[in-house]
Amino acid sequence: MNYSFRLAGQQDLPAIVDIYNSTIASREVTADTEPVSVASRQAWFDQHNADRRPLWVVEQQGADGTASILGWLSYSDFYGRPAYAGTAELSIYIHEDARGKGIGRYLMEQAIEHAPDIGVHTLLGFIFGHNQASLKLFDAFGFERWANLPRVATLDGIERDLIILGKRVA
Repeated sequence: MNYSFRLAGQQDLPAIVDIYNSTIASREVTADTEPVSVASRQAWFDQHNADRRPLWVVEQQGADGTASILGWLSYSDFYGRPAYAGTAELSIYIHEDARGKGIGRYLMEQAIEHAPDIGVHTLLGFIFGHNQASLKLFDAFGFERWANLPRVATLDGIERDLIILGKRVA
């Protein structure tokens, strides 16, 4: 596996948004129902910082020496109050051509290992109950089902459950 991750820079935001938008049609990954714009994600991007809530891109070097972004991972505030500073929500998104190749596992390994370095002791995943691939990934890393919010989202007229998974990492 010749992947590497790095902090996302402003120049990466279009690729991050493209990968995010590629998941909308499946109705399995995000509650957005229409593509988002780069401009609409700028404030979200700006909320990330290397010291507390990093946003990483994972890339692979091509034979010609150029790197291509295969996915991204973000740590986000769980709840904006100071007492929850040690808890972060993880989001992992993989380019559609790179799914099923171990990149999610790679990012999860890095996220768990890095969490204590940024003061995070608890990681959360918010995953639709019908998103079996993401549930399987989080399960493989020992995340437990901490909450089931039944039928809280409606996608194309179908009510969907939201599962909150958690893991104590420090």
